[in-house]
Amino acid sequence: MADGYRGVFGAFPYAFREGDSLLFKLYVVFGTLAAAFVGILFTFSLIVWIAETAGSPGGSLTLSRTFIVVVGLFAAGPLIAPVLLVARKHRKGLGYHPRYDTIIALTGVAFLVSLYVAAIISMPESFELDGETIERPPASGISGPLVSVLYALPQPAAIAPPAIMLAGMGLAHYLLSR
Repeated sequence: MADGYRGVFGAFPYAFREGDSLLFKLYVVFGTLAAAFVGILFTFSLIVWIAETAGSPGGSLTLSRTFIVVVGLFAAGPLIAPVLLVARKHRKGLGYHPRYDTIIALTGVAFLVSLYVAAIISMPESFELDGETIERPPASGISGPLVSVLYALPQPAAIAPPAIMLAGMGLAHYLLSR
């Protein structure tokens, strides 16, 4: 095992030290923070969901609790994948494309943007919070036309941007590691 590399948690400082590009090193910091933030959001949503359904019997509620965990892993896992892939590359001394670190970091950033786009698509027109109806913010500003298009998409379409970007991340890794 390479010096300084101690499993998954050791991969982050190792990748930061061994990364070939400044962009990748920035991604190690911000991508890790983003993954932690997404993980915390899904943990809190699971806690709230359990609290709201604590008095109900199991069955489909248990399945929905598990679904929250699976979606959280789907959202946070690909954010740390670029760091783990680059750490593996450097640890094993594998030959890759010269700009592998930079391109893989860019796919991580693109995945983070795709999660934001998915959040816009899945936003309901209104929802109740403590007996008060809260409306979705109107699409305005320079990005207004794009946000309007995203609002018009059906909510189940929200899975498409992260899924497409996840496939793109895998394809980039495959093509650059040949």
